[in-house]
Amino acid sequence: MARSLRRTTLLLLPALATAAAFAQKAPLDLTAPAVAAQKSGKSPKAAAPAPISADEAIARANAWLDAARVMSADFVQVGQNGRRSEGQLSIVRPGRMRFEYTDPPRFEIVADGRSVAIIDRKLNTQDEYFIGQTPLKFLLSDHIDMARDTKVLNVAQEGKTVTIELEDRAALGGTAHLSLLFDASTFALKQWTVIDAQGFQTVVTLSNVDLKSQPDPALFHIDENLRANQLGNSRR
Repeated sequence: MARSLRRTTLLLLPALATAAAFAQKAPLDLTAPAVAAQKSGKSPKAAAPAPISADEAIARANAWLDAARVMSADFVQVGQNGRRSEGQLSIVRPGRMRFEYTDPPRFEIVADGRSVAIIDRKLNTQDEYFIGQTPLKFLLSDHIDMARDTKVLNVAQEGKTVTIELEDRAALGGTAHLSLLFDASTFALKQWTVIDAQGFQTVVTLSNVDLKSQPDPALFHIDENLRANQLGNSRR
């Protein structure tokens, strides 16, 4: 189980996994409550937002992400073979991030402004990468411009969500594809999907998002005394 989760965790960063893709699994349906209400005869609380153009969608997504200088949220990660894990995400832009897994609690992902480390608490080791090598740099940049920093492949609106599909050729291991799911009214980021060059897919869904509280700076410390595996570009 730990080995499978570690492979899934790596998909949040460079594309390094080598087993079969989770391509047949659909991303989590964030409109499920509305669908359930329709089936039970209850009316949804609000109608779907009016359609907007692709350019406007990208501009609004950029604006929401750019304004989110700090973030704390719960996350659910679905990866290889549908395996599910949970935890807390903390972000201070630019450059600082922490994924702390609580189920199971073995792994952490920490970005300190320069490097990103995947920490294995059981083995007491870490793998390090430069932030620019990771597909999640869109969350960490000082200023976010998806059209400038990546290739926009598609923009689609369906009901109460807008999906923006991106291609990032700068990711370690080859081209990564990202799909970002936003609320069509507020353009708050709800979910993202990362697909690596080998076809591996990881879906991360956010909840209880807090954009006001300042995370503890100690959350973003990378311990240089931990033994570093040479899988990425180490700071050493």
